[in-house]
Amino acid sequence: MVKKVFIILIFVLFSLVLLKIAYDKLGNKVCFENECFYVEIADTEEERSQGLMFRENLEKNRGMLFIFEKEDEYPFWMKNTLIPLDIVWINKEKEVVFIGRNIQPCEKGECPTVMPGEKAKYVLEINAGTTEGIGLEIGDILDF
Repeated sequence: MVKKVFIILIFVLFSLVLLKIAYDKLGNKVCFENECFYVEIADTEEERSQGLMFRENLEKNRGMLFIFEKEDEYPFWMKNTLIPLDIVWINKEKEVVFIGRNIQPCEKGECPTVMPGEKAKYVLEINAGTTEGIGLEIGDILDF
């Protein structure tokens, strides 16, 4: 009996640890007016390099927020990205400075680079068509 209780406690603790890890990765929100997106954070070089590569879908109101150490120009490409995306560049004041809309997947060959020409500290990737659907424009402020 004690052994069964111990096994159940270990299972519960393990489950809580997994939930905490998932929450830490996806418990972050980026909001514009009444629309919020639950985002995974990519704040290491490895996470930023991987991005949303090889993902076959991205649920509605989900995304990835890339966080850079300093504000600079950060070009993005869609190499090995399987879903079309809207990509939003955001400066340190959390103001939208550039939007790449409906950027198409690129699985093979030479992939085009989206060059915003503006300095950003954050880049948000969400499903294609979302920025237009919520009316997000350059100059808008995001809350996160």
